[in-house]
Amino acid sequence: MPPEYPKADRPPVTGYRVLLPSQWEQIPLRRGTEGAVRRILDAAFSAIPDNAPQDKIGPYKHELERRLRAAVAQAQRGNALDLYLPVKPTAQVKLGASIVVSEELLRRHGKDAHPDDPTQVAIQLLSQDGDDGGDWSSGEIDGALAVRREHVVQGDPVKGIELASRRVEYIVSVPDDPNRWFISAFSTVGDGDLRDDLSEALVEWFDAVMATFRWRRG
Repeated sequence: MPPEYPKADRPPVTGYRVLLPSQWEQIPLRRGTEGAVRRILDAAFSAIPDNAPQDKIGPYKHELERRLRAAVAQAQRGNALDLYLPVKPTAQVKLGASIVVSEELLRRHGKDAHPDDPTQVAIQLLSQDGDDGGDWSSGEIDGALAVRREHVVQGDPVKGIELASRRVEYIVSVPDDPNRWFISAFSTVGDGDLRDDLSEALVEWFDAVMATFRWRRG
């Protein structure tokens, strides 16, 4: 068990941790990115059967690497911290899903804005309920104020978004740093239907993952 500190004496937040199944791999996006990408590709290529048709292997490898690097590049354009991908099939089903972790500075706007009150930022976020068809709710994660948003994002090839996706975002106030917010965004294309049983199950799974979220301090 980590030591307990009085609030005023707590070490600052330096990171986070969540529990994910072994099928998922983390790709850090600030440093160590290329090494993680190569490990994932090497593992995938090594799983190709020896008797696979040689004329199929080259195009398969090329497309797999293209898709992986495109996902990494898109997350990096958003200045994200980490990208998580299900690189191994689960129960023989290959999941079209991802988790992108980032952080942003969010402030309350308006003449009565107070930079030290995350609650007011959360209220502003929640007031957007229904503006884009999304669902917003609030709660607490590891002692921190959190806002949950669930919505559908349409495909936009111009922005590199090939398919529509169902997304769930947890926007969490970083303790002792009122303007800094941690964001964990899950996205899935389901089985082609964003409200099918697979999508519903994956959204519930991500909510369970976020229940394991803990801050890393010091």
